[in-house]
Order: sequence, then C-alpha cells, then structure tokens
Amino acid sequence: MGWTCRGIGLALLVVVLWAVPAQADDDELFRFADPRITESSGLAVSPTHPGIVYTHNDSDAGAVFYAVDSATGRTKAAYTIENAEARDWEGMAAYRDSSGRGVLFFGDIGDNLDGAWSDISVYKVTEPARLRSGTVSAVRYRFRYADQARNAEGLMVDPRTGRVYVVTKEFDGLVYAAPRQLRTDRVNVLKKVGSAPTMATDAAFAPDGSSFVIRTYFSATLYRKIDEEISGVGMPMLRQAESITYTADGKALLTGSEGARSPVVRVPLPEGAMPSPSPTPEVSEAAEPSPAAAEPVSAESQGPNTGLMIALWLGVAVGAVGIIVGIARWAGR
Repeated sequence: MGWTCRGIGLALLVVVLWAVPAQADDDELFRFADPRITESSGLAVSPTHPGIVYTHNDSDAGAVFYAVDSATGRTKAAYTIENAEARDWEGMAAYRDSSGRGVLFFGDIGDNLDGAWSDISVYKVTEPARLRSGTVSAVRYRFRYADQARNAEGLMVDPRTGRVYVVTKEFDGLVYAAPRQLRTDRVNVLKKVGSAPTMATDAAFAPDGSSFVIRTYFSATLYRKIDEEISGVGMPMLRQAESITYTADGKALLTGSEGARSPVVRVPLPEGAMPSPSPTPEVSEAAEPSPAAAEPVSAESQGPNTGLMIALWLGVAVGAVGIIVGIARWAGR
C-alpha cells in the first residue's frame, strides 16, 4: 500500500510537469536540433573542445552520447560506447585530468523501482580528440550502496581528485561518495556522506572544484562543500528539468530538459554566490551526514519563477495527499 501511494504521488508530479510547456528564455543558449536527442538526461561542457556540450538520452536509447555545438544546437558527432549498456542512464560529468586530457563519466544509476538492480554502473571514457562520429571504449565501474538500493539521477566528479559522487532522487535526498580508488575487479561501495534536496534530478561540480550544484525539478542549490550551502538559484520553468552543469568559466549554470528540440538555458550565478577556492569537500569515510548549514536566501536570488514553482509543488503535494487519503479510505471499507 505504501509503495502504491508513493507511486501515485510521483505519477501525479510527472503529469503536472509534462503539462507545463517548455518555455523559451532570454538566456536560452540553444535547442537540440538532432531528432535523435529526445530525452536529454545528462549535460556536460567539453573540457577540451571550446563551444561543445555533451548530452545523452535516458534509458532504452543505447549507450550513445552526442557532441553538440552550443552556438547552433547542431550535433557535431555521435559516439557509441561499444562495451557499455544503457539500462537507465541519468547523468554525466566531465573534467580535464592532470595530463590535460578530457575525461567523461556516464552514470547508469537510475532505478525507478528502488531496488530492482543489485548494482549500478558508471562508465569512464577518454574524451575523443576529434569531433567525428564513431565508436569508443569505456572503463566500467560497478557500485552498490552501503545501506540499501536507491534511485539516483545526480552524478558529479570532483575535478581536483577525480572522486565520484552520486546524488539520490528521493524525498529525503542523500549524497554518496565512491571510494577514492576505484576497482574494476569488484563492486565498489558507495557510502553516505551528506544530504541533498528533495527529488534531485542532477548535480555537477564547478570546473575548478570550488563549489557544486544540485538541481531539482524547480530549483537548484549551490554548495561550498558537502552540507554547506552557499545559495539558492532560481531556475527557468522547463517541461522536465533533468540536467545541469557549469559553463566552462564557472560563472553560470546550464540547465536542460527532456523532450524533442528541448532547450538548454544559461543561468548566471547570483551576485555574491561565487565561492573562493576552498579545500576539497572530502569527508571522512566514517563520517555521518550532518544537517546542511543553509544561509538565508533572498527572494531576488530565487528568481522570478519561484512563486510559480512553489505553487506548482504545493498543488502537486495537496493533490497527491488527497488521492492517497481517498485510496486509504476506500481500502478501509
């Protein structure tokens, strides 16, 4: 019964989100022109190719990612990862390693049944040197959660350490850290290290690693380190806000949505929200999550759509509760 009620609430949320049209914005950077890109679920700026943004589709679309011109929205190249599967790809990350090479990560981390998979996978790919469609290979890392299986859509990698973090998509969201050294010969264990906003759909580190962002359907939150909040960031209203990343200069965010010809919107960081470089947000392996030390966020920094976002969210919550109560009463007859 509990699973059914929660499922109904989430289904109602999805219905409302799809009822909201994908809106254009003054800071809309581009729209995906490629008809193959219909469920853009991850987004990352190329570390080595200026003006290029990478994306991939959601589940059942194959292990394929696209290099897209951020000026025109046209696909410059499409790559198939020959030794990977796409069970439920939900996020990606990119950074330049110590040798100067671009590195891409793809998170096969979705689990809408909250425990259907015994483990999840993250694929590591060396960024192609040329923008020419073809086939690439990946290193596969398998993971399991230390406590229980979870649904997740946020994948981020600290560019200073290469450490992988997974952010769950739950009402009580959590941040999990991978081991510092990943193994390919066994399943790696993800350990809980912090909290995350409700129903997080993506996450990303700044290019210099000095901050990170977690996206939800209606808003985003900047963090200096785990559980240390900097500021809220107002987000544009999109049909199904699934992805977020930083611009190459770290001064703004790019956020995208699922759907054919879906937009990617540039959102400047709030004034005063740019953090100064700080120690890497690593935590002790044995550390327990602590409540986020949130700073007050002004209405201005929330953006003009905040009232509508809150109203939509409250409407969904009230509707879901009503349905759940109705079912409970009916079942009790």
